[in-house]
Amino acid sequence: MEKPEAQRHGRVVVLVSAPLQGHMTPVLQLGTILHSRGFSIIVAHTQHNSPNPSNHPEFIFLPISNNLSDNKTSFKNPLDFLLAINNNCKAPLEESLAQMMKVVEDEFATNLFDSTAQQLVTGLHPLRFKDLPLSGFGTFEDSVKLIELLSKLTTSSAVICNTVDYIEHSAVSKLQQHYQVPFFLIGPLHKLASASSTSFVIEDTHCVEWLDKQAPQSVIYVSFGSTITINKKDLTEMAWGLANSDQPFLWVIRPGSVHGSEFAELLPESFEEKVGERGCIVKWAPQKEVLAHGAVGGFWSHCGWNSTLESISEGVPMVCRPYFFDQKVNTRYLSSEWKVDRELEDVLERGEIERAIRRLMVDKQGEEMRQKANNMKSKIEACVLKGGSSYGSLIDLEKFILSFPT
Repeated sequence: MEKPEAQRHGRVVVLVSAPLQGHMTPVLQLGTILHSRGFSIIVAHTQHNSPNPSNHPEFIFLPISNNLSDNKTSFKNPLDFLLAINNNCKAPLEESLAQMMKVVEDEFATNLFDSTAQQLVTGLHPLRFKDLPLSGFGTFEDSVKLIELLSKLTTSSAVICNTVDYIEHSAVSKLQQHYQVPFFLIGPLHKLASASSTSFVIEDTHCVEWLDKQAPQSVIYVSFGSTITINKKDLTEMAWGLANSDQPFLWVIRPGSVHGSEFAELLPESFEEKVGERGCIVKWAPQKEVLAHGAVGGFWSHCGWNSTLESISEGVPMVCRPYFFDQKVNTRYLSSEWKVDRELEDVLERGEIERAIRRLMVDKQGEEMRQKANNMKSKIEACVLKGGSSYGSLIDLEKFILSFPT
């Protein structure tokens, strides 16, 4: 089956008609009109009175087995004919629709990473198609299930968000208006529960002693969180990019995060010799403490929301290499709206890594990002203090919980 031609909307319309001339004619005319408006058209049809595909080369035609005689006189009346069509075509139509879903899935993925990847999504400024969290979620069916799950927010009594009003006021206001439930923005939670320990992995606190010996804002901290895995090639490119940048670095290589390796045994043989004491590699780091340390001047991250919020809360600009889910959305806001990050492309390459690190840590561009990040830090700090939005929202949440009968 051919894939539909990419149209302006990136949307596919499926048209199904009764196999009668008077029905098929307006359906094909509708398809022509919709196609001219930028939609891809799939026509599901019976083998009985089948349309001629050559008359509409711009459409995809899905033939459906109907097991009907061309002799309509074998039916007592038109109703019997239509009922037979429905009975005989149900299973073949479902099968064809399953094929169609595969076509849509392939087209959806192609649009995301091909010609429309850089296009802005209408109504979701500043997001492009490539930034949508669905682009890395899985199959088309998986994406539909996720959307259905999120739509059930209306059954919640309230929504608690680990964010601050000043950076997401507009988006949260729209969500609150749509779902008609209270939203409580009480982030950053790690600032309100600073004594809380949540790590599943033992933290190597010796890296803090190493940080104490480094110059102010000289260290690039590298960590891709608790779930990201990379291959040996990416590990090698990362290693040489860090080494060639000539910047001190603290690098978290989580056990099992590199395919075929438990820790750092797949690093290039001459890597440690080249970097010497300039690099510190640990299995896990006390991230909040690291980002608050005066020696840390940048954070190379996957940009999960916790890491993003912890970084901007300490005024630390970022190098972003997102993988899936919210990471692409966060990266887009960090680079396009807040302008406190440098994004790496999908393919890791040592030269680009070296340049990105030096732009962040050494160049004027990095200093400008650091100033913006420090401005965000000041505003976030104000949010959690008495009189701030997060402080007030926490009080409102407490009152909301207490309003329920015991």
